[in-house]
Amino acid sequence: MNFGYREVCLDHDTGPRHPESPDRLRAIRRALKENHGVEYVAADDADIDLVRTVHDSDYIAEFRDFCDDGGGNWDADTVAVEETWDAALASAGLAVWAAEAALDGNSGRDTPFSLGRPPGHHAVGDDAMGFCFINNAAVAAQAALEADADRVAIFDWDVHHGNGTQDIFYDRSDVFYASIHEDGLYPGTGDISETGTGDADGTNLNVKYKPGADTVDYLAAIDECIAPAIEDYDPDLLLISAGFDAHEHDPISRMRVSTEGYGAMTDRMRSLTDACDAALGIILEGGYGLDTLSDSVTTVHEVFDGYQPMEPDDDVSDDARDVLDDLADQGFGAK
Repeated sequence: MNFGYREVCLDHDTGPRHPESPDRLRAIRRALKENHGVEYVAADDADIDLVRTVHDSDYIAEFRDFCDDGGGNWDADTVAVEETWDAALASAGLAVWAAEAALDGNSGRDTPFSLGRPPGHHAVGDDAMGFCFINNAAVAAQAALEADADRVAIFDWDVHHGNGTQDIFYDRSDVFYASIHEDGLYPGTGDISETGTGDADGTNLNVKYKPGADTVDYLAAIDECIAPAIEDYDPDLLLISAGFDAHEHDPISRMRVSTEGYGAMTDRMRSLTDACDAALGIILEGGYGLDTLSDSVTTVHEVFDGYQPMEPDDDVSDDARDVLDDLADQGFGAK
């Protein structure tokens, strides 16, 4: 794979006990050293005018001033230092690179994966939250729409609901947003009843699973709801907001997706984009166990290098089946 990466993303220093630390990127890079076919790309910063198309100008100015003044605690979870401004623009720029490279034809072993931080999917149009300042996936989707894409789909498999991405595109029919996330976890949004508004009704799909959902449950959501909905939407580009914190050994969630499960989900997304004749780009979000994060990213890479992940053979849990049946009643089931 081609991985977008810049050293400036390490300068966003959240402190010694914060889970979203520079060590996340260092761990990924160490793990990828053992693999063939890894290429790194240093993309440009995101254009500030592009960032302002998905974020309020006053908020962006406030964020920049906050960093210029030395940063601090934006809220209880979201920490900045002076260098965070540069890191955030770089992280958004790497996401834009992933979208544009995918649209330019980078696929297969050259599929782009943006390794930026801070992450982005909790950042709403006018505020930072949940470790996020600039919504990387939203900026990347907007860049694609301003280039060659008519429609973009975003699949968010981070264990937390991407409230910011949903909010930004909730009334826009040119972006389809789908998320699998843990019920009861931060930020508490993402009910299955939230399907978009106005002309965008039906372009927002939330799979809100109870704690304990495993790889089988996640794959069932993809097979029965998410993949059919995205294929029907027929996007020009699919972006994955790839958080790896639904892993069974991640320290801040209660989901049970295996490392192999992330490979299986990746394989399904690759097949889906082939079926849709869509481009595919991947953008890093969360994942806070260093070993599980780096192992999962490595497995994603290996899928594009020919690895065929093992398929689980267990049954879908009763709790997950209830959610999938409710989604089918909303029209999101496989046709």
